[in-house]
Amino acid sequence: MNIHDSFLLDGIEPEVGQRINYSSRDVLAKFSKIALVGSAPVLLAMASTEAFAGGLPQQVVDILNFALTLEYFEANFYKTANASKGLIPAKYRGLFVEIGRHEHGHVELLKGVLGSVAVAPPEIDFTGGGKYPDVFSNFKTFSTLSSSIEDIGVAAFKGQAGNLAGTPVLTTALQIHSVEARHAGSVRVLVGKPGSDGAFDKPMTKEEVLEAVKPFLG
Repeated sequence: MNIHDSFLLDGIEPEVGQRINYSSRDVLAKFSKIALVGSAPVLLAMASTEAFAGGLPQQVVDILNFALTLEYFEANFYKTANASKGLIPAKYRGLFVEIGRHEHGHVELLKGVLGSVAVAPPEIDFTGGGKYPDVFSNFKTFSTLSSSIEDIGVAAFKGQAGNLAGTPVLTTALQIHSVEARHAGSVRVLVGKPGSDGAFDKPMTKEEVLEAVKPFLG
């Protein structure tokens, strides 16, 4: 195995490796196209699914589907915003295109881990039942809502991390959480907030998160 191959497999926790019934070289051979593009998170997702061929534990399924629902929300939010002509000023387009690309990647990663038990995208009303009618025509409305959504996403992942402790997919959740935190910090500064609310993030429970996004989900 070469150095590049070893680097890719560093993203897979030992428990996953123990449950895969073939060598590391066989893993990379099976997922050769992914290995060639150097996508360790996606390789992790596929290897995790392979390791749990008998089915993911239900608690893990529920948590990852909860995360996937939020990622569907964010991915579609930025996809719509980036396609809305005249919404995002030129100097911020790169930031929101990048965030949108990341959110799409998060959706694909979680779907890859969940496989056939992944939930379908929810119906979403980004106006929040009419509370934000100009969300995709007024940059201030859009960016303010973006900041709130990113903060919720960070708190949601933090709130569920403990429930994934000891499972191979904890790495998947932490990979997403760290990127969401970067998104949140960038957008907070953009809308005039401090980059963080202090030295320690506050987690949100699943119930608190669902209550916060309830106006947007059909």
